Amino acid sequence: MIIIKNIAAFFDIDGTIARESLMIEHFKRLIKYEIIDERIWLEYVKKLYTDYANRYGQYDAYIEALASKYLTELKGFDVEYNKFIAKQSVDKVCEMVYIFSRNELEFHKKNNHLIFFVSGSPDFLVKEMAKKYDVTEFRATKYLYDKDKKFTGEICPMWDSKSKLKVCMELIEKYNIDIENSFAYGDTTGDLSMLKLFGNAYTINPAKRLLDKIREDDNLKEKVNIIVERKDIIYKLKANVETI
Repeated sequence: MIIIKNIAAFFDIDGTIARESLMIEHFKRLIKYEIIDERIWLEYVKKLYTDYANRYGQYDAYIEALASKYLTELKGFDVEYNKFIAKQSVDKVCEMVYIFSRNELEFHKKNNHLIFFVSGSPDFLVKEMAKKYDVTEFRATKYLYDKDKKFTGEICPMWDSKSKLKVCMELIEKYNIDIENSFAYGDTTGDLSMLKLFGNAYTINPAKRLLDKIREDDNLKEKVNIIVERKDIIYKLKANVETI
């Protein structure tokens, strides 16, 4: 008896599909609805954002500061009320996607491939994004809440490479996935395990740290396709292309 394995596509979201971070958009809306005091942004995050936007500072420093305040400020917030704001946030971000990634999602749907979102973003945001794109399943950072449905300020992260590898292996077993002929898409070192695992690997506008890791591995250097999308032009490169 021949067992036919399934072909699947594993996507990170922020920076891979979406041009804007789900968490950043949600943070902005929490300020708009006065759940988070605007002073949090002005005192703790704005300078780091400005430095990054002006290309003097690092994106990691900006996003780490924002994520820390985001988690602290969500503590005690009502889960049900948050669903309304989360949906609004995703409604905006879901159309702000890269052309390449949109086309790849359409390609996988047309070919009846399984599609999984594996993201470090909050689960309540990724859940809405998964609905928008009608994917097979998703995995994301879990934001825990108590019996009264208030956020506790605790999380089970899904942004690191080890965690993503673990859930990918679970999904591979659950859906009998053909690893060699399946696809992975990412943009940071948190996605490195997915890029290593699957036969077809793409990194969209990769962070320098990820590109450096790929270049250190001869197998990855040959396998991974680097996609650079600027304005309405898509460049497909290999890791041996020289960068500054």
